[in-house]
Parts: sequence; C-alpha cells; structure tokens
Amino acid sequence: MIGKHALEGVRILDCTQILAGPFCTMLLADMGADVIKIEKPDGGDDTRRMGPPFVEDTAAAFLMVNRNKRSITLDLKNENGIQIFKELAKRSDILVENLRPGTMEKLGLSYKDIQSIKSDIVYCSISGFGATGPYSKRSGFDLVAQGMSGHMSFTGNPNSEPIKLSVPISDLNAGMFAAYGILSAYISRLKTGEGQYLDTSLLEAGIAYTMWESASLFYEGVIPTPVGSRHRMAAPYQAYSTSNGYINIGVANQGTWIRLCDAMGRVEMKDDPRFITNAKRVENLLVLKMEIERTLHQHDTEYWWNKFTEFNVPSGPIYDMKQVYEDQHVQARGMELDIKHPSLGDIKNVGFGVKLSGTPASVRMPPPDLGQHNNEVLESIGFTESDITDLKRNGGLG
Repeated sequence: MIGKHALEGVRILDCTQILAGPFCTMLLADMGADVIKIEKPDGGDDTRRMGPPFVEDTAAAFLMVNRNKRSITLDLKNENGIQIFKELAKRSDILVENLRPGTMEKLGLSYKDIQSIKSDIVYCSISGFGATGPYSKRSGFDLVAQGMSGHMSFTGNPNSEPIKLSVPISDLNAGMFAAYGILSAYISRLKTGEGQYLDTSLLEAGIAYTMWESASLFYEGVIPTPVGSRHRMAAPYQAYSTSNGYINIGVANQGTWIRLCDAMGRVEMKDDPRFITNAKRVENLLVLKMEIERTLHQHDTEYWWNKFTEFNVPSGPIYDMKQVYEDQHVQARGMELDIKHPSLGDIKNVGFGVKLSGTPASVRMPPPDLGQHNNEVLESIGFTESDITDLKRNGGLG
C-alpha cells in the first residue's frame, strides 16, 4: 500500500536561507518531509525582506521557496539556542545548511559535532565553492558561480558583454543536486544504517550543466562562445522570426529535418547540398536561417506552430511570463498553485516540477510566519510552556 506522501515521517532540520538551500528543502517538503526551518530571531531568512514585490510586509521571494515548512527562531549565539538545535538534531534524519563556510564549525554544529549525538545523521552543506579546495572558505553567490562556471562566457549573442542567465541557475541547480544527494544518502542509510556527510556548491552545480560546452572543449579544443538561441551541435535549432514575432524550431535528427521541409513547402531544401546533413546545416547556419525565415515571414507564429504540430516538428512560441501561466497546457498541468495563507490571504506559487502517481507532492502548509511554530516544535521535543517562557526571557528564541 503506497503511503500518502513519499517522505512522510522524515524530519529535516533546515538551517538554510536565501535560495539554494530553501529550494532544496522545499522540494523535500513537497514530498512529505517534516521540515523545521531554523531562522535568526532578528528578521529571519534574508529573503523575507528581499523585494519588491511584497505581500504586505513579506517579500514574495520568501513565499516562493518556503511552503510546507515550520519556522522556529533560534539564537545560535546563545547557549540555549545551541542546545535546542542539538535536541532537534537528535530527532532529525537530515540536516541541511548553507551558512557562510566555517560558521557551523564555529558554533560547534559541524558534521562531526552532530554525528557525535546523532550517529546516522545525513548532513548536507551547500556553499559557493564546496567544503574542500583552495576556495572553500570564500563566500559565493549565483552571479559569481555563473561567471566562474563558464556560463557567462557563452550566454547571449556574439560580441555581447558578459550576460548571466536571468534564472539563478547555479543556486537552483545546487539545491537540486543537494536534494538528489540527500535522497541518495538517505536510501543508503535505509540499507546500511549509516549516515554520511555530503556537500555541493554553486560552482559545481553550474559546471555540471555545461555538457555540450565541455564537449566542445574536451574533444575539439574549441572554447565555446555565445551563439544566441541556437544549438551548438544541431541545426536548425533556434528561434526564427515570423511575420509577427518569433518561433522556436528544434530539429535534432534527419527525419525531423525532412518533415520541416515538407511543413514549410520547401521540398527542394531536402536535397540542397548545403543542408543535406546536420553537419552541413551547422556549417551553413547563416544561409540556412535566411532561407527558413524567408518562408516563415509569409505567416504569423500561430500559423506556423499549428503547421509544425501537424507535421510533428518540435516547435513553440516564445512566451512572456504572463503568457506562460495563461497557456491551457500549463494550467492543465497545475503549474500555478493557489495557496491560502492565514495572514496574507490568497497567494500563488510555482507548481510541482514532477508528478508522482502514488505519492504526489502537495501543499500542506503555506510559507510560515517568522517563528510561527516555536511553541509547537518545542513542545514536540518535551519543552513545557514554562520552559518556553524561560527561553524567551533568556534569549534562546530571540
């Protein structure tokens, strides 16, 4: 019998903020894990103030990556706060942190420290550069990682200034790799009874996604440069202009190329020696683009999207974010979530990126107010109302 949620009964102690760590723990929380988010008493996670946009006094940035979590404030510069943290760690399966490198060690909360009180803990660190290596103690942000992982050297159009991806790809990838590593380590623990330490970094998360660019360097000795929207190894595979805008066309094999020519009514292009193979099409990209756009300019984007769909040619329009969420397919796939928040009213979130048939992700709790679950969490580990009052007075909770 499949349970309601895949990670039901798994407790995660979440000592993360901003994006990479909270994204990781949100992915796990969506699948049913009990995520206890540790926040500093003075303001909490920095993304609570990162805006605009704001929903009343709370930044939308915080709301987007902290659903399904319980918030507790702990002053980790206070001995009482440290003790509470350790008590929670004893009762947790997984600990995730992305504090400045060296911070957890200074607090006495390193992997070795926590392992001494919880031997099978799965302990994950996320940082700018990783736990080892000459840059390990340096702080890092998505922008820095995008630059040092090569992304900004080949993003944009030829001869443009360095451009970063608008999506914080290194942050999000680091969170995704952390979630993948955590689940791998947890499955291993189920089989062996042993926990372990794992770490990932924004830099490695960026480098790990440079498959095609690294291949160009490794096997051709070519340093990749910006190529706009086109593919480095396949053609036609990019955005093309129509009579009223643009459409993306993706041709990754010879059969699709033949169908594209048929869909455009340009059957003569099939046997044109300049375009007869993928290698030739890549070699003659500029003239290929000119010939395709000469045809596409005869009709608008919607016409060509329908025509290419009829001929089974992968294609699609280029949406702005409003158009994304208005699309009937995006709506049908549930990628816009409506969440009831007790103090902010109705809020929206991005939907779940993966659908499980037996144990689907769900929203069980809205993003928490700062310290909303202090009493609830502390009482669950044996603290009385009087104990909690003393902690508030003595500074453990801030």
